[in-house]
Amino acid sequence: MPYYRQVGEIPHKRHTAFRKPDGGLYAEELMGVEGFSADSALLYHRGLPTAIVDAVAVEDERGPITPNHPLKPRAFKTQDLKFGDADAVTDRRRLFGNADVTIGFVHATRPSPLYRNAAGDELFYVQGGSATVETIYGSLEIGDGDYLVIPTSCTYRVLPHDDGVKLLTLEARGHIGPPKRYLSAKGQFLEHSPYCERDIRGPSEPLVADGTDVEVLVRHRAGLTRYTYATHPFDVVGWDGCLYPWVFNIDDFEPITGRVHQPPPVHQTFEGPNFVVCSFCPRKVDYHPESIPVPYNHANVDSDELMFYVRGNYEARKGSGIEVGSLSLHPSGFTHGPQPGAAEASIGAQFFDETAVMVDTFAPLDLGEAADASEDDRYAWTWSGRGPGA
Repeated sequence: MPYYRQVGEIPHKRHTAFRKPDGGLYAEELMGVEGFSADSALLYHRGLPTAIVDAVAVEDERGPITPNHPLKPRAFKTQDLKFGDADAVTDRRRLFGNADVTIGFVHATRPSPLYRNAAGDELFYVQGGSATVETIYGSLEIGDGDYLVIPTSCTYRVLPHDDGVKLLTLEARGHIGPPKRYLSAKGQFLEHSPYCERDIRGPSEPLVADGTDVEVLVRHRAGLTRYTYATHPFDVVGWDGCLYPWVFNIDDFEPITGRVHQPPPVHQTFEGPNFVVCSFCPRKVDYHPESIPVPYNHANVDSDELMFYVRGNYEARKGSGIEVGSLSLHPSGFTHGPQPGAAEASIGAQFFDETAVMVDTFAPLDLGEAADASEDDRYAWTWSGRGPGA
């Protein structure tokens, strides 16, 4: 993250002796990205974070992904996906993926195992419910509308509350953060940014957990491995730095509006390797007397556009079968736009009560098993009103 935090106990000077009450040394661990050349954090463990007693390969059971072929717009209903007594890590169902990002969904009702993604950052969007997320840095509470950014190699587990938690999950092959154009050269949010440091929540105290022979599931570039650690990874007494998990709620995003329709980059909230994430929030709409507030028809020349509808009624797609919990995929190579009649109906509107999360990827999204299980086959024909053979 772009600003510094200090949590728990740390020594006055980094890389110096920091002693336990019994006189032994706490074990210092540097978590850093880009080869010691970017953000980092220093954590102080009671045990050795390197001490493993077992390592076992684990089968990755996500299933295959298939190209969007024949190329067409598609819609999916996450509310149709079936989950039993699921956890937020091993029971994620893959919706889409490419070499840059894997996108999944889960309705978690039981605690997850301890988990670490060593291949890239993760981003959760909470579509409903709530949970406690315990991490090596401390705990975070998440609820409806929260985004949670989990940095690469951060060990964590998700503990759903009684109502469970519904999560849209993004797993990047790289790092996720605020768009660089929102940040100063020193990492401060600039005045034109639609959110800032005051809107961000981070861990406020360490967990300092005890335990021996603790299992941690690790995703890495070759697959999955289950380590057994001699001591609990959450034995951290303190840490400081600019690299840690953090939460931002979509309701704290301040929409940018104008006299005429504003393009999607004004909604951008995060950027990752070859993808961006945008937040479409309730907002005052265009105020030119002749403006058409819904989007114009547009071709995604360089990107696939995935929209997740989470609250309200998305004005541009009324009548297309889109509901809360639906996803639409408009791929590169297809011109898409508002539902027939939506442009005329929007003239004179002053406010849109809609909330959606958009992911634009600059490589095509392939379809996973959860997409196959939840697709609305009627969607591609909603602009014409008739399908093949009609």
